[in-house]
Amino acid sequence: MTESWRGLVLRFHFYAGVLVGPFVLVAALTGVLYAATPQLESRLYSDQLRVPASTTSVPLSQQVKAAVASRPGDAPVAVRPAPEPGATTRVLFAADGDARPTVFVDPANGAVVGELMTYGTSGVLPLRTTIDSLHRTLLLGEPGRLYSELAASWLWAVALGGVFLWFSRRRAQRTRPTTRRHATLGLWVLVGALFLSATGLTWSTYAGENVADLRAALNWSTPALAGGGDHAGHDMTDPIPASPGEVDSVLATARAAGIDAAMVEITVPPMAGMAWNVTEIDRSWPTQVDAVAITAGSVTDQVRFTDYPVAAKLARWGIDAHMGVLFGWPNQLVLLALGLGLVALVVLGYRVWWLRRPTRGFGRPVPRGQWRKVPRAQLVVVLVVAAAVGWFVPLLGLSLVAFLLVDAVVGRRSRRAGGASPVTGDEVVAG
Repeated sequence: MTESWRGLVLRFHFYAGVLVGPFVLVAALTGVLYAATPQLESRLYSDQLRVPASTTSVPLSQQVKAAVASRPGDAPVAVRPAPEPGATTRVLFAADGDARPTVFVDPANGAVVGELMTYGTSGVLPLRTTIDSLHRTLLLGEPGRLYSELAASWLWAVALGGVFLWFSRRRAQRTRPTTRRHATLGLWVLVGALFLSATGLTWSTYAGENVADLRAALNWSTPALAGGGDHAGHDMTDPIPASPGEVDSVLATARAAGIDAAMVEITVPPMAGMAWNVTEIDRSWPTQVDAVAITAGSVTDQVRFTDYPVAAKLARWGIDAHMGVLFGWPNQLVLLALGLGLVALVVLGYRVWWLRRPTRGFGRPVPRGQWRKVPRAQLVVVLVVAAAVGWFVPLLGLSLVAFLLVDAVVGRRSRRAGGASPVTGDEVVAG
C-alpha cells in the first residue's frame, strides 16, 4: 500500500511545498515576532502600564471620574481595574471599529498617567496590534486574510504528507544530508504545525465560518451572558447614561458572586437600568473567564467556565496557546521555537528542491499518472474525503483544484513538445 501511494503523495507534497511555502514562511516569521511582543510592549509602554507600587488606592469610581475628566464629552464603555500593585487602571472609551481610546490611571492617587489606543476584546496595545495585523493580513485588511488562511489550510496537509514520505522511505536508499535534516526537522515540528494549522483556521474567513457553524449545530459555542436590565420607564431617544459612580458597588457585587480573578473588565451599560457585565479576563492557566450580569445591585445572569462545553473549553485553550498567553513565557518560548523551526523547514525544503532539480541531472523523475498505481477503491475513498475537506476548508479545495489544472496543462504541453516531465526527482521534498 505504501509503495502504491508514494509517488502520488510525493507529487502532492512537492506542489504544496513549493507553491504554499512562501505563505507558511511569512506566517511563521510574523508569528515569531508576535510571540515576543509582551516583553517589547512592557518596555515600550512602561510609562502607561507601570506606576510606583502602593498599598493604598483611591476608590475605583474616582479613578474612572479622573479618566472621564481627561476626555470631556466622552462616556466610558469599560473599566479594567489595576490587577496588582504597580499596575495601572484602564478606562476604555467608545470608538469606531475595534480601536478604543484608553486612559491609564494611577490607582494610588487617581492621576491620569497616559492614553493609548487599545484593540479588540483582548485590549492589546498598538505594537502588538500592528504585528498581529501583519501576521493575519499583511496589513492589507480583509483581503490580506486570504494569505494566512491559505497557509493554515495547507500546513497540516503538507505536514502529514511529509510524515508519510518519511515512513515510506525508511528502508529506501540513503538520503542526502539536506534531505535528512528536512525530514527530521519536519517530525520535530509535526505536532506544533498541526496545532497551529487547526487553531489558525478558527480565525479564518471561510473555514472559520464553517467551524463556527459546526460548533453552533453541535451546541459547542462559547456561552455568553444574556444581558438585560429593565428598560421600562426610559426614553430610548434621550437615554440617561449609567453613572460611573456605580462601578464600586458593581465590582463588590461581582466579587461576592465569585468573580475572584485579579484581571477583570467591567462593561459600562449605555444607559441607566441596563445590566453591568463583569468578566474575568485572565486567560492564563488556570483559565478564569467567568462572567456575571448585574442590574440594580443583583446578579441577573452568570456564565461559568466550568459549565462551558468541552469543545468550547478546547477552543478557548487552543486560541490562547496560539497567542502565547496560556502558559506565560514558557508558551512564548515554545511558539518561538516552533516558528523558527517552520522557517528552517521551508528553507531546507527549497534547498532540497534546488539541489535535486532535474536540470542538474540528479534524481529520477516522478512521472505524472501516479494515481493509476493506487487501488481503485482506496482512491475513491480518498477523493470523497478530499472533496469533503475541500468543502469545509474552501481555500484548500480551490487551490488544490488550481494545482491540478496547472499540472494538467503543463503535462499536456510537455507531451506535445515531446519533452520530459518538469516534476522534480524522488528526493525533491522528502519531508
